[in-house]
Amino acid sequence: MAEQNLPKSAGDLLRVLLEEKGWTQEELALITGRSRQTIMDILAGRTGVSPEMAIALAAAFGNEPAEWLLLQYQSRLAQVQNDPGEIVKRVKLFEAAPIRDMQRRGWIPETKEIGGLESELKQFFETDEIDDDMGFPVATRRTIKLPRLNKAERAWCFRARHLAKAVHTEVFRESWLETTERELRRLAAYPKEATKVSEILIASGIRFVVVEPLPRARIDGATFWLDESTPVIAMSLRFDRIDSFWFTLMHELSHVRHADALSVDTDLEEGMKASGEKPEDESEKRANAESSASLLPPDELDSFIRRVGPLYSKPRIIQFAHRMKIHPGIIVGQLHHKAEIGPSSNREMLAKIRHAVVETALTDGWGRIAPSHLL
Repeated sequence: MAEQNLPKSAGDLLRVLLEEKGWTQEELALITGRSRQTIMDILAGRTGVSPEMAIALAAAFGNEPAEWLLLQYQSRLAQVQNDPGEIVKRVKLFEAAPIRDMQRRGWIPETKEIGGLESELKQFFETDEIDDDMGFPVATRRTIKLPRLNKAERAWCFRARHLAKAVHTEVFRESWLETTERELRRLAAYPKEATKVSEILIASGIRFVVVEPLPRARIDGATFWLDESTPVIAMSLRFDRIDSFWFTLMHELSHVRHADALSVDTDLEEGMKASGEKPEDESEKRANAESSASLLPPDELDSFIRRVGPLYSKPRIIQFAHRMKIHPGIIVGQLHHKAEIGPSSNREMLAKIRHAVVETALTDGWGRIAPSHLL
């Protein structure tokens, strides 16, 4: 049978096989136990072939029931006029962004119309093309690809950028950074002092924002530049602990100090790892080391470990913290990192700090939504 003459429907196949057998419609009706009207309707395409009818026809003509059902559904598909183009567009958008989470957080308005949704995403991501390879604007006339981030983490970075534009600061001067670090370090003794972090950073010309992470985002913080002289530190506070907050803040401050164009840090909690093009990124190792040292001088911590370890009692930790003028939870955090104590040890000393930070910082999350006129 020539390809152009292949049956395109169950009715076509039935007509061909009836001719080959030399049967009439009445004869086929008697053979299958169906009415002549049923046979006529299948031939005319007025009715489809049910699974039961497919079994009967296959028994009569010696082929497979699946052949009848396949032709039946192929002909039905050919009759459907749906254009899959819109679905393909939606797939592209949903693969590039966590749309439902962004809508729930108020980052983009709720809309089901594909054109409107695409327009909102282009505006949010500051791009002319929505795809999985969108760049992140950094400094003047520069765009850098975000390092290995999932779509939730990428959206978080852009939201932080939006908020940062609304923060008003003094002019940034690199010469102020040493003073800024000292002023921040003095706050690390008491959780409530974290209310002053935003004020100190803003006075130093560093924009500071807090954005609650989206589901499936393991982001801790980020440092980037809105232009050549406007650094931004963004934090997620996904771990509400004093040790995590201060380590991440000082880590990001190190990136500002070294004018790193873009650092998006994930999983600092787990081995102080950071996302980047290379797992052993030198700027991340440097930021880890400088962050730890800014909170606790390495020689002081090493001396404490030699004198006290492995019996780190709570009174000894508190005594050392008082001498270092730092919160005991930060010492516990560093002992956890160095595996001097188990991850469950002394966790009651890891004070919560998020409430103090968001009290003064421009924050998106935990029930707080940045005013629309600022964004």
